[in-house]
Amino acid sequence: MKKVVKFGGSSLASAEEFAKEGAIIQADKDRKYVVPPAPGKRDSKDTKVTDMLYNAYALAEKGKNFDKELKAIKSRYQEIIDGLKLDLSLDKEFKKVKENFEAKAGSDYAASRGEYLNGIIMAEYLGYDFIDAAEVIFFDKKGNFMPEKTDEVLRDRLKGCERAVIPGFYGAKVDGTIMTFSRGGSDITGSIVAKAVKADVYENWTDVSGVLVADPRVIENPKGIETITYRELRELSYMGFSVLHEDAIFPVRTSG
Repeated sequence: MKKVVKFGGSSLASAEEFAKEGAIIQADKDRKYVVPPAPGKRDSKDTKVTDMLYNAYALAEKGKNFDKELKAIKSRYQEIIDGLKLDLSLDKEFKKVKENFEAKAGSDYAASRGEYLNGIIMAEYLGYDFIDAAEVIFFDKKGNFMPEKTDEVLRDRLKGCERAVIPGFYGAKVDGTIMTFSRGGSDITGSIVAKAVKADVYENWTDVSGVLVADPRVIENPKGIETITYRELRELSYMGFSVLHEDAIFPVRTSG
């Protein structure tokens, strides 16, 4: 059996959460492909790394100094690396990020670095292969997702990888320019990977236990929905249900 596992941002926001998710993955040998997001909030007053990257890039785009902001982002990752006791340096990656920010590589590039860097850490922590999503997930020059090309390239690339980490949320246009899905798009990446490897199960781990009949912020202890059709799930997503991105449903539905 093959399983693809995707986690929510709050699930990988700290070293402690990383270790929890690592234990979940390693508890089941069938969890072979992992799709990590960028680190989310560690608490209610915290800032998501994706938003930190957007803010830093906004300064870069205006020609202003963003060293302080980039240093804060780097320290978030270093805190995770140190907490996991990994022998890993992201200095080279952050040097490249700074260069590309200064070259105004685009806000999609900026946002994608959250998943990219978290993916490197996750792969190192698990001992899995790391595959840059920009090499296997494609958009055309107008920014439209290319499912056939993606499926073909991703399937061939993963054929030789028994276990791999593929960062969520982004891919690249045919000219190499980084392109992201809409916010929450890591769900889509997980679905695309599940289709490419013909996974038996796509697990989407988040901080809410299942699909609930009502918003738990409004209704106390709502019941969970044990079984739901793809159509019902997609309709809920369209109506603002935020546990799963609406575009994540098509790939797994078409592949059964």
